[in-house]
Amino acid sequence: MELISKIALGGGCHWCTEAVFQSLIGVENVEQGYVSSVDGNNAFSEAVIVHFNSELISLETLIEIHLYTHKSTSNHSMRTKYRSAIYTFSEDHNSQSEAIIKSFQKEFDNKLITKVYPFHSFKASREAVQNYYQKNPEKPFCETFINPKLKLLLEQFSHHTNIEKLSHLTE
Repeated sequence: MELISKIALGGGCHWCTEAVFQSLIGVENVEQGYVSSVDGNNAFSEAVIVHFNSELISLETLIEIHLYTHKSTSNHSMRTKYRSAIYTFSEDHNSQSEAIIKSFQKEFDNKLITKVYPFHSFKASREAVQNYYQKNPEKPFCETFINPKLKLLLEQFSHHTNIEKLSHLTE
């Protein structure tokens, strides 16, 4: 019996985030768009919803990859549009995510700004930009911004990476 869970992740451009998580073993689907939380974080921010098989990839691994593939220690002026966040769909995932972030603080010199929020709502990106990297791997944006993140996956998280999806980077 497959155990499919979901978590939403925001941090940088959702084209980049989508490409990273589409490349992982155990990720069943990635929805690209805009996510909002509640209260002071109810503005929509670029993010993806990652549907994953928890028997093949853990929540901790997904969060670790997320922290390494966006500027999770940089509190820049575009943080409203690119909130560094983990949006949870359950109280259990919320407490697990908080503990995971805390466990990685030392590794990131206590500079992680990534926050955990309850998921509230989602608006999908327009169809023309969904699966952006798969449709446009040779575009300058992809080569400049997405390929370095995918190469990091191959170097640091190769046992979680679907090599077939990234074979063009290893040729």
